[in-house]
Amino acid sequence: MKLTIFDTDNKETGKIDLPDQFEEELRIDLIRRAFRVIMNNNRQAYGADERAGLRHSAEVSRRRHKYRGSYGFGISRVPRKVLSRRGTRFNWVGAVAPGTVGGRKAHPPKPSKDYSQKINIKEKRKAIRSAISATVNKDIVAGRGHKIPESFPFIIDGAEKTEKTADLMKILKALGLDQEIERISVRKIRAGKGKSRGRKYNTKIGPLIVVSDEKCPLIKAASNIIGVEVAYVKNLNVSQLAPGADAGRLTLWSKGAIEMLQKEGLFK
Repeated sequence: MKLTIFDTDNKETGKIDLPDQFEEELRIDLIRRAFRVIMNNNRQAYGADERAGLRHSAEVSRRRHKYRGSYGFGISRVPRKVLSRRGTRFNWVGAVAPGTVGGRKAHPPKPSKDYSQKINIKEKRKAIRSAISATVNKDIVAGRGHKIPESFPFIIDGAEKTEKTADLMKILKALGLDQEIERISVRKIRAGKGKSRGRKYNTKIGPLIVVSDEKCPLIKAASNIIGVEVAYVKNLNVSQLAPGADAGRLTLWSKGAIEMLQKEGLFK
């Protein structure tokens, strides 16, 4: 399969043969499995405080003739704390037990729980190759909701040296991605408590630009554009190529990334 190469001014500069990685069959099951492994391995441990619900003094004896005891009162053996007393008569309220107000949880989440999962290296590589092949399928990319130009799919050349965000915006619009930029620029306020937890807005997934240099200035230039992401070709994973385990992200491959993919046989 051959793709046209465009420069930053949207002028055709030649054609290039795609490597074997782009010929992999689409395996949704493997993509979902690899994505689930990544999400579980990135999961942050959380849990209740070890003393949550246990900070009360709720010691009530059940033995006869015992001071502060509940023997003979005809009440259940629920742990209780003393609110007030008059002589040998006490005013109790339930505490500590899971069924009481302010008591501990019966089975709270524990930070020691391990959510990590494993995946075979061959399955992982095949999932990445499958996600790579979906990025040049026009129907799959359009079906994911991206606004793609008529000339898609294509390879870009010369964009890796871009240092400013404004210059990158001009390049994307010159390539015919102005509708896509307009689509991802719309933000919606999240419903629920997440608004007060550092994630007020819901943002959309935009183009992924794959480059051949881990320290190219394009990475910093794209950081100010919502939804646009830049990835080093050697560090590609399923969560970047298929966010939400949904294959077919709008991906712009640089000429250098394609050549590196071919030369080093990545993900084979």
